[in-house]
Amino acid sequence: MTSLFDPLKIGDIQLANRIVMAPLTRNRSPGAVPNTLNAAYYEQRATAGLLITEATAITHQGQGYADVPGLYKPEALEGWKQVTDAVHKAGGKIVVQMWHVGRISHDTLQPNGGKPVAPSAIRAKSKTYLINEDGTGTFAETSEPRALELNELPGIIEDYRRAARAAIDAGFDGVEIHAANGYLIDQFLRSGSNVRTDEYGGSIENRARLLFQVVDAITAEIGAGRTAIRISPVTPANDSSDPNPQPLFTYVVEGLAKYGLAYIHVIEGATGGPRDHQQGDTPFDYAALRAAYQAAGGKAAWMVNNGYNRELAIDAIEENKADLVAFGKLFIANPDLVERLKNDTVLNAPDQGTFYGGGAKGYTDYPILENVA
Repeated sequence: MTSLFDPLKIGDIQLANRIVMAPLTRNRSPGAVPNTLNAAYYEQRATAGLLITEATAITHQGQGYADVPGLYKPEALEGWKQVTDAVHKAGGKIVVQMWHVGRISHDTLQPNGGKPVAPSAIRAKSKTYLINEDGTGTFAETSEPRALELNELPGIIEDYRRAARAAIDAGFDGVEIHAANGYLIDQFLRSGSNVRTDEYGGSIENRARLLFQVVDAITAEIGAGRTAIRISPVTPANDSSDPNPQPLFTYVVEGLAKYGLAYIHVIEGATGGPRDHQQGDTPFDYAALRAAYQAAGGKAAWMVNNGYNRELAIDAIEENKADLVAFGKLFIANPDLVERLKNDTVLNAPDQGTFYGGGAKGYTDYPILENVA
């Protein structure tokens, strides 16, 4: 019987176990540049089979939160090299989650104070994280976006390609395309945020066009075996909505089946919330989604996420419901989570007050088992 702690090869990446650290925005990279503190944080958690970095902007326009890292300037890439070197020396594997936030941004974070961009000029009922003049953090309403012009979209796709190449050059083992949680690609997918009337709006095929063009560009640049993608079929995060998510995401995974990706990362339910959350009239069928992917020839590892504990994770792997399980908040508070899960040991509780912004406190100072009284 396959175990949560067994090794697995995903695409071109060999993993020591099936436990994944989920991407976690921590707002500790001032100027969008990763630093030695970030390197220590990831190195501490390198016993995970795979580390997925916090979401990382492909361009300045793609930034939506203060002090999150980027992939678009030399200093940031040098900072990421510190991180990847530290993780690899500790025996770990790490991929970078690449995002463009679209409308989930604020004018003050955009180039020249411009408007955030989106598929349609619909303001999100959501908030972003800003840094005040005195250095404290605050949450603020997102700004009104402008609709992307048709002739701008090839540039967005090129930005993804360029960022993927930069990531590999910075030492990452691969990339995860962030197509979830109400950010740009997900905004195009969902009818609640996409009311375009051109070839990127209307039908499911049109709304999924940008996603597949991005996947085409990245896999051509770095190879499918080092490319993965994250989706969130029913999450309401960042005001994302669609009344018919099952056919939409069935179309998406059937299209992804042809690429030979490293993994498909699926958020089940509301991100950080109820696993049984639904949009539309019927509960979402995640087993049917995976079956549709496999029936279309998909071979990528299937990663599940949202509210998993030790018992649920072990069951998911042993019952062949998934190949990988991602943990978020548990990894914040437990750098040695793999050992704690293996030994069924007590877990540190996360300090939510230190999740966003700050320094080492609540970031790199959680105790490991040998230091616990």
